[in-house]
Amino acid sequence: MNKWEELDKKYIWHPFTQMKGWVENPQLVIDHGEGVKLYDTDGREYLDAISSLWVNIHGHNRKEINDAIIAQLGKIEHSTLLGLINEPSAELAERLVQVTPEGINKVFYVDDGATAVEAALKIAFQYWQYKGKPEKQTFINLGDSYHGDTIGAVSVGNVAVFHKAYSPLLFKTHRVSCPSYYHTTLPVKNEKEFVDTLLKELEDYLKEHADTTAAMIIEPLCQCAAGMLMQPKGYIRGIRDLTKKYNVLLIVDEVAVGFGRTGLLWACDHEGVKPDMMCLSKGISAGYLPLGATMVTDEIYNAFLGEPTEYKTFYHGHSYTGNNLCCAAGLASLDIFQKDHVIENLPPKMEVIRQHFATLNAMEFVGDARQCGMLGGIELMADKAGKVPFDAALQMGGGICQNARKYGLIIRNIGDVIVFMPPLCSTVDEIDAMLSRLEQSMEEIFAEVRSKDIKSFSDPCTF
Repeated sequence: MNKWEELDKKYIWHPFTQMKGWVENPQLVIDHGEGVKLYDTDGREYLDAISSLWVNIHGHNRKEINDAIIAQLGKIEHSTLLGLINEPSAELAERLVQVTPEGINKVFYVDDGATAVEAALKIAFQYWQYKGKPEKQTFINLGDSYHGDTIGAVSVGNVAVFHKAYSPLLFKTHRVSCPSYYHTTLPVKNEKEFVDTLLKELEDYLKEHADTTAAMIIEPLCQCAAGMLMQPKGYIRGIRDLTKKYNVLLIVDEVAVGFGRTGLLWACDHEGVKPDMMCLSKGISAGYLPLGATMVTDEIYNAFLGEPTEYKTFYHGHSYTGNNLCCAAGLASLDIFQKDHVIENLPPKMEVIRQHFATLNAMEFVGDARQCGMLGGIELMADKAGKVPFDAALQMGGGICQNARKYGLIIRNIGDVIVFMPPLCSTVDEIDAMLSRLEQSMEEIFAEVRSKDIKSFSDPCTF
């Protein structure tokens, strides 16, 4: 055990980690990164197939972003947005408005994805007070939704393993059915019928409760932390149409699916959805520094305008709101999107993923390998025909991910769903290598299953 691992185990409490298993097992210490590769303190090389938890866009140690941060650091590291303006935050706000869906014209800076959602919920609640409809106080969320770990964000989430312990602290919401066709228990014959059924469920509720509903929040196209649950075509368009029809705000959480992850810059772009509010983070700074934004329409922003004595101010903020260094990184990242034609160059990369996922779907213990652009999930099943999961005590997903490290691959799981989300800068060959190494690890573990020599894997860092 080197000194960094020793210090870590002595002092650090890791997120989403069972620390008992963590301190009992050897752990990886990352020393540096270059492109899509990470290197540990012993010099071993790994492909980063999860973008360092879904945040890295253009690769590690990217010169243009490094230079932008260094240049900003030579001027000032941070100046508050409470009563002052700074250049990078103003410039980044303009750029964000230019690239997000039409009508989203105001930027409220936050620190991360959860705080972007938290701000959106408070804005929606307060907006209706100022519009003379104080009874509009409740929220609609999706089954198996996840929007972060602050109390408001948890209130509009319902992944039991993450949220159950906090249920006494949460405000009530109305939950509609999870839009995952693979997991549905609804009596539907095809995806179109599934969409129609889901939208009817929502409309039936809105007919009765729109007058008391402030907003609906969705993670469009893919519910990532719920296990990469894909939504059928037409669903998010239908959600937008219904929320507009019944005068309910639509909040889209593009924290994980934004910045090119779905193959277009925004998941909303796939169906021409123009939300009332959009939550951004993760890729906003290309994975360099913590930054987030809650973007809103002029209609919402204008409702908060008034005289000081009216107290219509949005009383919410963070010490590092609009941090100069973070915004400088964000500007450099958007420059790279343009210079490198990032979105335009994704189709061949997505095709390699599609081909590998077809191979994965043919594997005996893969129930469903599903893809949306540059992200995907591989769901493991003990009996794929009957959709019978593995015993959770086996920690199959975690075992495969841990095993993959010996093949030079860093990848993570959510239960028995293995998440694949490489940096967008990954080449076709690098993506092919990532998925080939994953398949190798899977086959090795599956062989143990077939031989009945399977044991419980110790993976304390699984979600």
